[in-house]
Amino acid sequence: MVRVLLNSFLGVVALAALAQAAPTPLFGINFASGEESDAKPTAVSQNNITTDLQRPAQFSRAAYCPTDQVENWSCGSSCTALPNVKVLAAGGDDGEIPSFFIAQDPDQQTIVVAHQGTDPHKVLSIANDVEFKQVDANTTLFPQAGSGVQLHSGFQATQGRTADLVLATVKSALADSGFKKVLVTGHSLGAAVASLDAAMLRMALSEDVAVSSVVFGLPRVGNSEWADLLNKLIPDFAHVTNQNDPVPTVPPHFLDFEHPEGELHITQVNNSTGAATMVACPGSENQNCSAGNSVLDTSIQNHLGPYFNGISFGDKACQS
Repeated sequence: MVRVLLNSFLGVVALAALAQAAPTPLFGINFASGEESDAKPTAVSQNNITTDLQRPAQFSRAAYCPTDQVENWSCGSSCTALPNVKVLAAGGDDGEIPSFFIAQDPDQQTIVVAHQGTDPHKVLSIANDVEFKQVDANTTLFPQAGSGVQLHSGFQATQGRTADLVLATVKSALADSGFKKVLVTGHSLGAAVASLDAAMLRMALSEDVAVSSVVFGLPRVGNSEWADLLNKLIPDFAHVTNQNDPVPTVPPHFLDFEHPEGELHITQVNNSTGAATMVACPGSENQNCSAGNSVLDTSIQNHLGPYFNGISFGDKACQS
């Protein structure tokens, strides 16, 4: 198991190294792919962080907790921070099907879908990440995906294992509650699955339902056509990156994987107060944000956190 984890981490580092090196022409060939931005980022206020990002982060963190705790909404600090939530469905095996849940959030009149990230203790969970061959989008789940849309094979397969249940439960919950808002969130692998769920739900639900998505530590999920499609479907999509976390830099950009717009990049975290300095990064693949990070200076700890207001991801915050 130690060797598997080491190989997985080294694979991430190696891919990040290729991504960093590839834009320089090699043998006269430029391996850079897709759009890049160098527009100046703008500051995000502490009030916006707390108002717009903290609640999705708590839901994403809760997805790491055992299913029985989530079903009873007794999962520790994340559940305590989100009172009145009613869980409608929860499941997963921490492997091929990472943990997930669908819930009513009556305080926000929102249906929430949250997905767990990679469990480093489970080989199959890691395999979902490293299977990064591009494949055609599943047009049953993504009927508006054109022929050019390509997706990370592992992420699409993982999302497909829960797609029918997620869609059916969300539709039923909207009808029963009368709510008109859906939030989809997740961290790491869960962020990738959440971005796919958000696209699926936007295509499947009526236009009077607002679908939003806020995710954390998002790896690249598909090609530039996928990024363009998500930008169109979820124009306020937000993906939060933390300092020099290497995960948002993989799979490499030069393999025609591209992030959507909406990056919010944490440049610094005050370990004493938990406050984060964050900027909004215009365009996609902004070189002033995570896409410009050096492979020689990465921290997998930044992938876990803390991100802001003391929130880290993983099962440490769950009820013991």
